[in-house]
Amino acid sequence: MERDHRLYVDHMLEAISNIDVDTAGYNFERFRRDRRVRQLVERNLEIISEASRRLPQPLKDAEGQIPWRAIAGIGNVIRHDHHDTYPTVLWETCAKDLQPLKSALSRIRAMIAATDGHE
Repeated sequence: MERDHRLYVDHMLEAISNIDVDTAGYNFERFRRDRRVRQLVERNLEIISEASRRLPQPLKDAEGQIPWRAIAGIGNVIRHDHHDTYPTVLWETCAKDLQPLKSALSRIRAMIAATDGHE
């Protein structure tokens, strides 16, 4: 079962890496105009959202500074909330939230590895 938890963490880390690569060299204006990159970001945020829902609460509690409910909720925003500030929400999520999440996921990954004896 722990292996599944590691898989969800790895999916989230991979999605963050994808977003980093896909938005490298972008500023907000370029991002706002590039539908394809916005869609790549949307898909990867959906992956992060869904995988976060599958992490057990004790792992999330270990990183209590992370807004896990908001991370889970971003998937609903992407699927249902289509308004004028939408590119802004995506951009701000990427700019402000992904690096702290990446750090927390790396620590969670290490905790899982330590628990099951794998690196």
